[in-house]
Amino acid sequence: MTRLTTYVCAFGISGILAGSTANGQAMPNLYLFPNSTGFLATYNASGEPINLTGPFFQSLGTNGRSCGSCHRPAQGWSVSADELKARFEATQGLDPVFRTNDGSNCDHIIDTSTVGGRRQAYSLLIDRGLFRIALPVPADAEFQVVGVVNPYGCNAPATLSVYRRPLPATNLRFLSAVMWDGRESSPQTGTQKITFATNPADLLADLEHQAADAVSGHAQARIALSPEQRRAIASFEMGLSTAQAIDSHAGRLDDDGATGGPTALALETTPAFFVGINDPLGGNPSGAAFISKIFNLFDPWNQGVKGDARGDLLNRRASISRGQVLFNSKPIQITGVAGLNDDLGLAVIPGTCGTCHDAPNAGNHSVAVALNIGVGDLTSPLDLSYLPAFTFQNNHTHEIKTTTDPGRALITGLWKDLGKVKGPVLRGLAARAPYFHNGSAAALTDVLEFYERRFHLQFTPQEKIDLIAFLNAL
Repeated sequence: MTRLTTYVCAFGISGILAGSTANGQAMPNLYLFPNSTGFLATYNASGEPINLTGPFFQSLGTNGRSCGSCHRPAQGWSVSADELKARFEATQGLDPVFRTNDGSNCDHIIDTSTVGGRRQAYSLLIDRGLFRIALPVPADAEFQVVGVVNPYGCNAPATLSVYRRPLPATNLRFLSAVMWDGRESSPQTGTQKITFATNPADLLADLEHQAADAVSGHAQARIALSPEQRRAIASFEMGLSTAQAIDSHAGRLDDDGATGGPTALALETTPAFFVGINDPLGGNPSGAAFISKIFNLFDPWNQGVKGDARGDLLNRRASISRGQVLFNSKPIQITGVAGLNDDLGLAVIPGTCGTCHDAPNAGNHSVAVALNIGVGDLTSPLDLSYLPAFTFQNNHTHEIKTTTDPGRALITGLWKDLGKVKGPVLRGLAARAPYFHNGSAAALTDVLEFYERRFHLQFTPQEKIDLIAFLNAL
């Protein structure tokens, strides 16, 4: 019997499926989904099975899609490129996720009448898990578009086609902004900025607005969602807590005093989240100082493990624990980050991973601070040749900038926001590769390579193993 089989049996589950339950009506609470390093699970706040028949899973538009088309339980309520490849092959590219309104690289100069044509038209979705998001340039922008080089044909300068990964529709109570560019939490779009004073009502209102926009755009609905449907979708999402539950070598991630897995996350045995918690820039409404120890899930594994004495289990747990320490303490000299270095007027900021991933045991930023760490810049250490290049000119200074994604600037119209996006909640990472908003990191090894080269870090081979083990255990 393999270690995975042992732990599956311990959970009382006779079969592991990558999709829904056999009857298609409900998914048991804490249902286990396999991935490359173990098993992921979701805890439903009600404690009841997850209803797979509600509005989130209904086709409410005209193209056959539901929210669940792009937010899959097995992939951490996002999608992975591997799952999309499998879905394409199984359906010959006819699954509703493959639609030309935003699933194809462009919405014209394409041929979707054959399997080969569809494979080419949807190549970014298949290979990188990227959807095309068409956003207009704000009329009052501080810049103008002076060049668009899009290898797929969508070269319009007034409405820009950017390519982004779908964010998870789970662990949403940790959010300080909705969507990569925060457009569903912005007065410019008729939504609310998420603040300590107005949360969680602001988040719920923004999620309802986002649900309506998604059904109208992604699902091409002709009839707007009713208030009841909007509330049902937002309430459903807010009740979900997702994390890796079992590591294929370390076993259950809540064993021997550890608090990994979705149950501890859902029941908030960790510090209860509020907007501004542990903010390193003075945004914590409690006035408490920033603490760089962001994660404490696996602290008990620092003290040794009782029970199973097999070396591989103990070694993996020790590796995960060391990786947590690295995340919390590895020094990073932060330079050239727009939204951080420039706003503080500091060329170099001594920091750690937690400087930008400060929310305790969640790993996103606890206030709405969009940053440009260089993921979308043409100078990124990772290959961005598959993305378009947009060139902008400042209306006042005439400065020129080129990027593969304008980020928040397409919402605010501000020059300083070019290239800025938010960081995601880090829980459930193992299930939803590729990484970064543009899918430029195929695996966590590529994520580490980006940070190594971008911030001149030096990881030993063992440190890389440990940090990846920890991130996969989230």
